[in-house]
Amino acid sequence: MTSNLHPDTFPLRLKALRVDQPIGSFFAVVMTARMLLNLSYTKAVSAELDPNTGSYRISGTQRLQDPKRLSVIADYIDQIDATFPNSIILAANFKQDEGRVEGDIDSDLEDEPSEVEAQAEFSRRWSIDAQPVLNAAGEAIDETYELVIPTCEQLARVIDGQHRLFAFAEANPSRLDTQLLCAVFMDLPLPMQATVFATINSNQKPVDKSLTYELFGYNVSDERESEWSPEKLAVFLARRLATDQKSRMAGRIAVAPTNDFSSPKLIPKTEMKISFATIVGGILRLISSNPKADANQLKKSFFTKRSSLTLGRANGPPFRQVFINGDDALIYAATRNFVNVADDLFWRDADTKSFIRKTVGVQALFDIYREIAGPMLEVGDLSEEAFRARLAPAHKVDFANVRFQNASGSNRTAIRRIMRANLGLISASELPPDDKQFITPEATLI
Repeated sequence: MTSNLHPDTFPLRLKALRVDQPIGSFFAVVMTARMLLNLSYTKAVSAELDPNTGSYRISGTQRLQDPKRLSVIADYIDQIDATFPNSIILAANFKQDEGRVEGDIDSDLEDEPSEVEAQAEFSRRWSIDAQPVLNAAGEAIDETYELVIPTCEQLARVIDGQHRLFAFAEANPSRLDTQLLCAVFMDLPLPMQATVFATINSNQKPVDKSLTYELFGYNVSDERESEWSPEKLAVFLARRLATDQKSRMAGRIAVAPTNDFSSPKLIPKTEMKISFATIVGGILRLISSNPKADANQLKKSFFTKRSSLTLGRANGPPFRQVFINGDDALIYAATRNFVNVADDLFWRDADTKSFIRKTVGVQALFDIYREIAGPMLEVGDLSEEAFRARLAPAHKVDFANVRFQNASGSNRTAIRRIMRANLGLISASELPPDDKQFITPEATLI
């Protein structure tokens, strides 16, 4: 393991162990303190390398729970028998104060970035590379994992262990190559980060609720539903979809990388699993075009309600007014009906290698949901029957075709575009010539 973090050393590939727990999966990896100081941060707190001295300085320490602890821990780090067996908990693929590194198209359908921009964003993401372990007969019986870190950007948020980590900046520089155990969650939504932080620390000593609110932007226990931000509601609804026995997504949603990390030889042996981040992102776009601005508005006081939010433009999120009015039950019922029909038409009987079952396919389906939900809401019919009638013309598209094998934001665009053509949302003439083969006899053409 190298401690040199010059850009030329990237991508970094670190051996990882997958750990499956009720919340989903995380990956245990070993990283040096130097790596972590370069690659991670906590909200408004990060380490900066001084090129002249090779040491680090910490900025924003006022946001740490107890800045005075840094010097105490630094003294311990310098001891000859120092040890830190507990893990540093990280949430990968988050930019400082800018949200998640999507690596896909996450804007309004009319304003989507180019495929080149989407691919560039995708290439920045931390990901998991899985390789099959074969038996003597050449059958896949297990997997090995590597965490792939493409760039030297700070794209991992510290959920727990911030004092241990940042104390290394004040310790003897010789300690920067100390190996630390890390638990890396991929794309863990912010409200769930807050919950993990509060739960871990409340088992040790009481956590000041205002601290949790400040560190993560969520008062995880005391917020009333009328004060929930769009992201917090999206997480709540995603959890309901994951546990409601009337939902076809029950048991299929878990904390996991949004890249499809199972190796091809093991895919036939695995059930369809979609990351929380994918479902949260899909729901979020139904209710907000700017979740960060909405969250900031709601954080102006502890009692600011959704009714203070603006409606936005006419062609914005279809359930924006419903969200502002607080009718969360309608949003959930419609979304459950949508995923149940999506399972009937696209997931249940699809080839296990079909890309409609993977992250990009699910994202594309939620894009379609966002587009058709508005007109369906206007006529007052968001039933399963209405979704089935609307989506059925696209259900025979062969999404297992190699055309869709590039698991990136640009591929999400292609899947969505082909579905839109089959559903009569755009003209088939707008498809690239090679994609016109995916127009089915059942398609609704314009």
